[in-house]
Amino acid sequence: MLTFDHVHFYYKKGQSVIENMSFTIETGESVAIVGANGCGKSTIAKLMDGLLLPKEGRVTFKNIDTSRPTDLDKIHEQIGFVFQNPEDQFITTTVMDEVVFGLENIRVPREEILNRLNYAIQAVQMEDYLDSMPHQLSGGQKQRVAIAAIVAMRPEIIIFDEATSMLDPQGREQVRSIMNELHRQGMTIIHITHHMQEVLSAERILLIHEGRLEFDGNPLTFFETATVADYQLELPFAVRLYQMFHHSTPLTADWKEMVRLQWSIN
Repeated sequence: MLTFDHVHFYYKKGQSVIENMSFTIETGESVAIVGANGCGKSTIAKLMDGLLLPKEGRVTFKNIDTSRPTDLDKIHEQIGFVFQNPEDQFITTTVMDEVVFGLENIRVPREEILNRLNYAIQAVQMEDYLDSMPHQLSGGQKQRVAIAAIVAMRPEIIIFDEATSMLDPQGREQVRSIMNELHRQGMTIIHITHHMQEVLSAERILLIHEGRLEFDGNPLTFFETATVADYQLELPFAVRLYQMFHHSTPLTADWKEMVRLQWSIN
């Protein structure tokens, strides 16, 4: 359980970035955080992981307060963070060393490291690249290595902070597939994104607008009731298709399924 309790944050006093924000993310949820550029999404992600501390209010993970320096190591071990640019996370010269380094850093017993390495590499389908140099991989492959390094540490939550924004459509789909599978296995997934098509597979959406929480609920409900243009967002293709069908088919995340249903109705 991750909780924001009346959180305020600013980089410069008098210029609030986050204002009086409260919400709770339960264990095993899949949550998308969306909003216009500069609304505070990445700041929220860093507050979750204790990389930033609230100016007012509290951020807690399983009753551990991020403001307690002695507890930050526990929080960092249990909340993984995948950045927008995977190269920001690379510090070694091979894919295998990249994954192993994090495990050694959290003092995983040597006899367990190989099992965790194999599991994480298989989870992102990078088994054939163990000896490759991370910087020579494609963008999607780099991001999959960054994810493997986090998965190997077995956190309870993984935060993806715009982790698909620098990828081509194929790379985005690969990363999104990994997120969905990790969630299916019981991991809590927090996905910060500006690709609105990606949020349809989440269970819950948090809309951030000018540092405030404007919407908290089901993504399909959001797209049916909110005027997304007011928040500098675009409707996903599946939602635009749904509107073209004049609501004659149910709104789903899978646009191909919507077309099939519409065809069967006609």
